[in-house]
Amino acid sequence: MSKHEDERRNHDHSHEHHNHEHHHSHHHVHHENHNHHGGNSQNGHDHHDHSDMVEDFKKRFYISLIMTIPILALSPMIQGFLGVDWRFTGDMYVLFTISSVVFFYGGWPFITGAINELKRKNPGMMTLIALAISIAYGYSSLVVFGWGGNQLFWELATLVDIMLLGHWIEMRSVMGASNALEQLVKLMPNEAHRLDDNDEVQDVPLSDLKNNDRVLVKPGEKIPVDGTIIDGKSAIDESMLTGESVPVEKFKGDEVIGGAVNNEGSLTIQVEKTGEESYLSQVITLVKEAQESKSKTQDLTNRAAKWLFYLALIAGFATLFIWLMLGYPLDVAIERMVTVMVITCPHALGLAAPLVIAVSTSISAKKGLLIRNRANFEGARKLNAVVFDKTGTLTKGEFGVTDIVASGEYNEEQVIKLAASLEQNSEHPIATGIVKAAKDKDIPLDNITDFESITGKGIQGKVDGKKVNVVSPGYVNNNNLTYDFQLFNQMSEEGKTVVFVLLEDELVGMIALADMVRETAKEAITTLKENGIHPIMLTGDNKKVANWVAKQLGIDEVYAEVLPDDKANQVKVIQENGWKVAMTGDGVNDAPALATADLGIAIGAGTDVAMETADVVLVKSNPNDVVSLMDLSKKTYRKMVQNLWWATGYNIFAIPLAAGIFAPIGIVLSPAIGAILMSLSTVIVAINAKLLKE
Repeated sequence: MSKHEDERRNHDHSHEHHNHEHHHSHHHVHHENHNHHGGNSQNGHDHHDHSDMVEDFKKRFYISLIMTIPILALSPMIQGFLGVDWRFTGDMYVLFTISSVVFFYGGWPFITGAINELKRKNPGMMTLIALAISIAYGYSSLVVFGWGGNQLFWELATLVDIMLLGHWIEMRSVMGASNALEQLVKLMPNEAHRLDDNDEVQDVPLSDLKNNDRVLVKPGEKIPVDGTIIDGKSAIDESMLTGESVPVEKFKGDEVIGGAVNNEGSLTIQVEKTGEESYLSQVITLVKEAQESKSKTQDLTNRAAKWLFYLALIAGFATLFIWLMLGYPLDVAIERMVTVMVITCPHALGLAAPLVIAVSTSISAKKGLLIRNRANFEGARKLNAVVFDKTGTLTKGEFGVTDIVASGEYNEEQVIKLAASLEQNSEHPIATGIVKAAKDKDIPLDNITDFESITGKGIQGKVDGKKVNVVSPGYVNNNNLTYDFQLFNQMSEEGKTVVFVLLEDELVGMIALADMVRETAKEAITTLKENGIHPIMLTGDNKKVANWVAKQLGIDEVYAEVLPDDKANQVKVIQENGWKVAMTGDGVNDAPALATADLGIAIGAGTDVAMETADVVLVKSNPNDVVSLMDLSKKTYRKMVQNLWWATGYNIFAIPLAAGIFAPIGIVLSPAIGAILMSLSTVIVAINAKLLKE
């Protein structure tokens, strides 16, 4: 970029402002949904579907639970355990009928889930549950219709109940899941003002735009498509798309990006890229690819379930063959095999993780952390590097006054008072910063008259009858006013925007503004370093600004002027160097990188898109929360491992007993004892989960 452009970029945008939208007012502009590529996030359901699924599990759980009561009452084994006899003619057929309803209605989500897992050749929790309930149901049905042995309908019913309960708890606590790519599409306006050959405006849907069409963009509107300005000039806020913290002045012949916000001027744009080629569509594709490559990770319970599934099959068939080889009749051997296979699916496993998840989700919600992807949150304990986006994450994304330089006989207070009095009517981000600085210093503002904005020169008005101007460096240079060049250059080097205050055409001072660093960011970086975690800054902003911010925060590794589509690649490069990376960001330009990183963390004040692609959202926009997030991940993981041991430990102990290892000495695990042990391990798991502390 030439020096001239650089200066123009840094300064001239400072002061031509009529009515600007405030710097961040476009965070939550919702357009009508329109379906785009039908892309799915890894959760695959949008918010609406998700709440339906939670309701569905809840309903299935309650209905199955109610039907379990007669199943238990009718089971001869349970009657024997209670020492009662409630048998009657045809009671087994009644039992079979009720159990069939529980199996097909309550067990349906697990059966369909298992089919999906097996299609992907990746058996997990669903396959394990489906195996146990199908075997219990099939075998018990045979027993009812004449096969010798004991039926296990009660085992089937209680397993379905507990698994439904576990899934319901888990889904309820992770409600946040919804669809990332639809949110990206919402950023695009869905209509454009197309100009026909007679310069008449027609409002047309975006899909109707073709290359070389001319489109009018009014002040405050979003730019509908990528294109080139053929008429007009304006400051354009691309911070959400590119991470550039300052609105960029654009003139005739400059390119603009669809989705950026046009601040103050009217523009006519010639369409260059439509549909698939546009910048946002490319971001959408990047996000989609990153998510597809990432959703392969499986969380802890699924991995445990996978091993138990294989164990159940091996132990079951081994039991069958050994009992047959020992010369027992087929029905006895099959009963042993079924008992082993059903017991391998621990009831407690269904609650081991969901209860910990529910507790950790509520702790994190209290701290303002929304966890959207469990598997990656569980992995956060292994992270050793955190990449921060600068604008809006480490900084506030809003201008604040950093230096006030008074000249001549004037003091700093007078300079800021004059500037703020003049700026109080303006919406420009710089004006907002100056007025805020005066308010923070409790400086009363004077009334102004004859306020006007002079294109290319800044603004002027009268304060107490005297003419006051706040102008850009360009204006001062053109009028050959002298000022401290060295100090000015030094401030510009740090990426600050400098404006000049004139009183009756005499220079009274300079005010420097910059994107303000968050106090909490300093603390967060310090704590991360103490914990041996390496902080890195990644930003689309220019090197000077980036280095100035990094120096204030103590970050040693900085990647600046990174193009948005390159952010994800940069994260990959860092990963290839052996780091386990969390990425923290808030803009559309961060979305692909958030999806690529081992853990994507979105700052709550950012765009919906960033939130949708992240695994965790920090509601309070406090970088410090990154630290507590990792801490909570470690504790949650520890609890889960404990619970899985409690849940499966009982089974590891019970399987050989069920297989009849002690049968020669007359000890065979009676299913009733199995049931007691089973409920005991479930209770232990529940209590242990509740012990998870912040």
